[in-house]
Amino acid sequence: MPGESTLPLPAPCPCCAPCPSWSPQGAGMPATGSTRSTGSESWRSWAWTSRPSLLATGRLHFPPLALRRRLGQLSCMSKPALKLRSWPLTVLYYLLPLGALRPLSRVGWRPVSRVALYKSVPTRLLSRAWGRLNQVELPQWLRRPVYSLYIWTFGVNMKEAAVEDLHHYRNLSEFFRRKLKPQARPVCGLHSVISPSDGKILNFGQVKNCEVEQVKGVTYSLESFLGPRTPAEDLPFPPATPHSSFRSQLVTREGNELYHCVIYLAPGDYHCFHSPTDWTVSHRRHFPGSLMSVNPGMARWIKELFCHNERVVLTGDWKHGFFSLTAVGATNVGSIRIYFDRDLHTNSPRYSKGSYNDFSFVTKANKEGVPMRKGEHLGEFNLGSTIVLIFEAPKDFNFKLQAGQKIRFGEALGSL
Repeated sequence: MPGESTLPLPAPCPCCAPCPSWSPQGAGMPATGSTRSTGSESWRSWAWTSRPSLLATGRLHFPPLALRRRLGQLSCMSKPALKLRSWPLTVLYYLLPLGALRPLSRVGWRPVSRVALYKSVPTRLLSRAWGRLNQVELPQWLRRPVYSLYIWTFGVNMKEAAVEDLHHYRNLSEFFRRKLKPQARPVCGLHSVISPSDGKILNFGQVKNCEVEQVKGVTYSLESFLGPRTPAEDLPFPPATPHSSFRSQLVTREGNELYHCVIYLAPGDYHCFHSPTDWTVSHRRHFPGSLMSVNPGMARWIKELFCHNERVVLTGDWKHGFFSLTAVGATNVGSIRIYFDRDLHTNSPRYSKGSYNDFSFVTKANKEGVPMRKGEHLGEFNLGSTIVLIFEAPKDFNFKLQAGQKIRFGEALGSL
């Protein structure tokens, strides 16, 4: 009309620009008005429908243009908001039948990896809640059914327990930490190192290139696991020299090697652990961390799993040099107890992940530390977990083990 000015339409947003060959009818969406290709209101006016053929195949149909637009909005979000918005889609991606959300990948969306998704689970909070539940006293009539179900599920041998009567255990925590009969686990006196607990041997051997295998083919850093060397006089580490490796800082005697052994405790195993040899504990380092499962399948899946999880590292020395025992926590195993360390509190909200705290058992009154005899009670878990031994020994030290074998406390690990 005369006198009227014609304003140009704004350029479309890249994430909203349609494909030249795209049409609402081709995407299975009926047009309900204007089909102008440059605006965004027209896209809102089309109803979302699913093709019957796609429904029959079990796949969902999503309008590609609308998905591009939503993903463009997600890309402008902050990282916390983006993580919150992407998390439900990722869960659906792994739960729905294979290929159900495949159209999302065609427009640029990628699911969070299974490892990242698992790491985002609040395992510390869940383990803390599980610990509270374990302390609840069960009524007499409920104890036998609950404990019998646990015994049947995990194959617990109650004939070895010091108290076989199930009504004796007031709560799940007492049942998990049950003691054994004295003759149930004879301690081998012929070998220098014995198994500190019941469990399964995941890996063992020499430490090479400052890397330790948690399972075959999956390694973790020795320094990340034990923590950096602290320049304190009471620590059992030799003085550091320039350009020296972490391994050379642990090996105190010429001609010795560094060895390791990983023992996995299943939920049905005996949950206490003992001293594997005659040694002196001089230092404790507590790493607050995650509480992910440490079963062999998960250890193959997540690299440096033991470095991520909460753990208590006891270091000291034995007759051949450096010796350490590390109790690694796991899901529902927030409680790691060391009998002679009353100041230790694991899975506590006052400690944040990524830090560590040290405690020395060497004092002015006790300049050596805490002496431990082979087979002596050392600590306990609240459920299954993992124990890692890292120690110095001469080159002729030999393990009497096979990877994957079951072992019981008191049996030989190796000797010279």
